[in-house]
Amino acid sequence: MSAGREAWFLPLALLSVALLGGLEPGTQAPFVPPSVFALVLAVMLFAVIVRSGALAPERLVHDTRSPLANANGVMVLLSLFAASAQVFNLLSPRSGLPLVAVNGFLFVLLLNTFVAAPDRVRLLRSLVVICGSAFVLKFVILAGLSDPEGGRTKRVLLALFDAATLGTITQDPLPSVAGYIAFATILLYLIALALLPRASAPPPETALELPLSGDLRRL
Repeated sequence: MSAGREAWFLPLALLSVALLGGLEPGTQAPFVPPSVFALVLAVMLFAVIVRSGALAPERLVHDTRSPLANANGVMVLLSLFAASAQVFNLLSPRSGLPLVAVNGFLFVLLLNTFVAAPDRVRLLRSLVVICGSAFVLKFVILAGLSDPEGGRTKRVLLALFDAATLGTITQDPLPSVAGYIAFATILLYLIALALLPRASAPPPETALELPLSGDLRRL
C-alpha cells in the first residue's frame, strides 16, 4: 500500500464518511451520533472485515514500523470503526417497525457472515448488496411513503402498511438532499473498504513431486 493512500486518502475518506453519515439536514439537530446498536454492528463488521482478509491490521500497526507510521495506522483503524458505525446509523430507519426490522436483519446477517468466513471479494460484494438494499428501503421506499405530497398510489400503500404494522411504518419526511448525501457517503465508504491494506494471499499449494522413471523423463 502506498504511503499517500495510508497517510492521506484513507483517513480523510473514512473521517468524511463518519461526518457525512451523521448529518441530518433540515432537522433541529444537524448532526446525530451513532446509536449504541450501530456501535455493536460496527464491532461485528470490523471483525468480519479482518477475518475475510479485507483488512490486515498488522500492516497498519506493527513493532517493525516507526512510531509515526503506527500512529497513522491507529488513526486509520479508529476512522474505519467510526465510519462503519455512522454508515449503519445512516442506513437505519429512525423509528417504528422498520428500525427494529432493519437492525435485526443486519445483526443476523453480520453474525451469519462472520460464521461463514467469506473471502475479501465475496465480502465486498455482500456489503454492496446490503448497503444498496438498505439505501433503497430508507431513502426510496420509506421516503416515498412518508412524503406528505404523495399521490393516490402512496396513500393506498400507506393504508395497507399501516393496517399490517399498526401505523409504525411511516417516518419523518426527509429532505431531497438527504438521499444524495447518503448515496455519496456509502459510495465513498465502499471505495475506502476496497482500498484497505489486505492480508497477503496464502502461497499456492505445490503438487507432490513423484520420482519419474527414465522413460517418462524422456517424454
